[in-house]
Amino acid sequence: MDLRLLGYVVAIAEEGSISAAARRMHLTQPTLSRQLRQLERQLDVELFSRAGRGLVPTAAGDALVQRAGKVLAEADAVLDDVRLAALGKRGRLTIAFAGSAINGPLGQALGRIRAELPDVDLRLVDLFDDADMSAGVLDGGVDVAVQRLPLRDARLARRIWTREPLSLFLPASHAFARAAEPVPVAVLRDIPLVLWPREASPQSYDEIIALCHRAGIVPQIAAEGRSIQTILALVAAGFGGAVMTDSYRMLHRAGVAARRLTATSTTLHLVWRTDDDRPLIRGLLALLDDPASPRDPARGTTTGRSGEA
Repeated sequence: MDLRLLGYVVAIAEEGSISAAARRMHLTQPTLSRQLRQLERQLDVELFSRAGRGLVPTAAGDALVQRAGKVLAEADAVLDDVRLAALGKRGRLTIAFAGSAINGPLGQALGRIRAELPDVDLRLVDLFDDADMSAGVLDGGVDVAVQRLPLRDARLARRIWTREPLSLFLPASHAFARAAEPVPVAVLRDIPLVLWPREASPQSYDEIIALCHRAGIVPQIAAEGRSIQTILALVAAGFGGAVMTDSYRMLHRAGVAARRLTATSTTLHLVWRTDDDRPLIRGLLALLDDPASPRDPARGTTTGRSGEA
């Protein structure tokens, strides 16, 4: 059945006359009368009866009006869904992240994402390992990953979003914990390290080891932890120090103090599939690139197999 006919029936019922409904629908009265007669013949029922100088729905007409209102409302909702999807403002969006993102700029940006994309079904996935995040994007389970060390794969597009300092997390009783200024990387020569196990997060592990090697330091591995809470607990217990992104200091672990490492930083990337050109993805990336989004302005853009920043 033509949705316009349902709209005509609802208009006649609400206005109480064909002439008033015709004016509302921007039709001539004869045209609307003809449409009503054709619909009644098609249904083989009388939809309206006279009441004084107006029209009221019959039992059949009332049933049609009630159902027609719901159908028209649903049709309008469908059109709204289509329009919003085309604008990148409706759909399902899965974002994968690690603690270094959620405790930093992503955590600050989420409120803005929810406010500006209220009709998007936003799903957040906390993943420990960078390789898992990139793999999730590749297999379609994740739409966008916010991660430090994405895989090098031609199917992945990536954009530098923020740069964040690295800090040394130390037992609060350690001499360097009381330092007012950032400490040099050279201090790692005398401080045992608490690290992620390499098999759990090879990219993060290798990043810290490479940092030591560039400074001519052979790192001393004191202990390993598979979660931020475990690593910070081991630091508080005096096992050694942990090199992590500065945003983790906001966890305020008792017995732990954080000191910036001089001239060090790590990079957070936005990662998505190169062939994913959906308006929703474009809209999210544009929102995160907006100057109002909290991030470091020192950013670049890389895609595919380009090198790490």
